[in-house]
Amino acid sequence: MRIIIFYREAFDNIMVRSNNLNTNNTISKAFRRDKLLWLMLVIPILYFLIFQYAPMFGLIMAFQNYNPIKGVLNSQFVGLKYFIQFFNNPNFSRIIFNTFYLSLLTLIFGFPAPIIIALLLNECDLRRYKKVVQTISYMPNFISVVVIVGMMVNFFNPTTGVVNTFIKMSGGTPINFMGESAWFRPLYVVSNIWQFAGWTSIIYLSSISSFDPQLYEAAIIDGASRLKILFRITLPQLIPIIVIMFIIRMGSLMSIGFEKINLMYGPGIYDVSDVISTYVYRRGLLEANFGFGTAVGLFNSVINTVLLVTFNALSSKISETSLW
Repeated sequence: MRIIIFYREAFDNIMVRSNNLNTNNTISKAFRRDKLLWLMLVIPILYFLIFQYAPMFGLIMAFQNYNPIKGVLNSQFVGLKYFIQFFNNPNFSRIIFNTFYLSLLTLIFGFPAPIIIALLLNECDLRRYKKVVQTISYMPNFISVVVIVGMMVNFFNPTTGVVNTFIKMSGGTPINFMGESAWFRPLYVVSNIWQFAGWTSIIYLSSISSFDPQLYEAAIIDGASRLKILFRITLPQLIPIIVIMFIIRMGSLMSIGFEKINLMYGPGIYDVSDVISTYVYRRGLLEANFGFGTAVGLFNSVINTVLLVTFNALSSKISETSLW
């Protein structure tokens, strides 16, 4: 995320300096003057071209009976066949509900978490304690998803897990947390918050650090309490970045993490854990039905795009803050 912010600032710097050019100056002169800044943009541009835009050519498979031997251009065209199959699938409503509900739970409980962490760390005056808490909260982001799920399996094991050991010591009955449908969603949401909340708080902390300190000094002189400073100065200035992050999150609402769910779920809890990404994996890769998998993935991407555009438009009208 710091890299993205860095490149955005570099691009904004180019735009500001380009707007200050005289009309007689040519584009070539502007490029020679800012060539290092332009060269810095080559890496992210190549990344998006190679890994984001080039693969979109494969969306043609959603309308084909794709054959790896014939390739994309020579496979049989079947139109909307796979979309109709997906909509008529008896598990369609369950898959859509699971995807939306799990994403909604993650949004409701996970989105405010980094904001709260950033605000609490900002109010902490003990510099050494603050650094320790920051380091501890960032660490889970660097742990592999496989390792995290492995830790969950060990901690919640019904016979040897730490959690069930305490339950048995308290006179309770061991619970098969990883094998019961009722526990799948809480475990997924809580582990997701633990993994990403601290790392995401960096964005909000960096924004808070850029606020004008004179506002805080004036509030302290006027006798404002720390709570009033939080709600009257910090939060109002933080709202634009919160809105931007919320819009970005809405653009991936239906793209719930495949890796963790695929490692956590099993046939016994398909009723609550089977989402669009896992369904695409089973039908598209395991059953080698690439056209069907691409069609379902395209359907999911269209929903995310509609949500992104809709909430961006609503935000621009309500708060005048938007992505574009």
